[in-house]
Amino acid sequence: MVRLPLTFEEVERGQRLGALLRGARGQRSILDIALDAHVSPETLRKIETGRVATPAFPTIAAIAEVLGLSLDGVWAEINQPQRGVEATLPNHKTRERLAS
Repeated sequence: MVRLPLTFEEVERGQRLGALLRGARGQRSILDIALDAHVSPETLRKIETGRVATPAFPTIAAIAEVLGLSLDGVWAEINQPQRGVEATLPNHKTRERLAS
């Protein structure tokens, strides 16, 4: 099976997902959340750091449930472009917008 490279938007969305989950986890340990969600701690770590930009739906559903997040809320949040940052070239670099 050939896996297509991720688009810039998919990579960004994965980073937003990771940040959202990391923030929702707060001071709770990765191990506790992962065990409660029945996923490996390494899987959760990879999602939180954006190394897995497109995790499986059941994985996100399980983690969101443990963190008390609605899937609708997660979807709405990760599909919002990051404020103050815009894409430049397709080499996955970003730059901050200058205030006018």
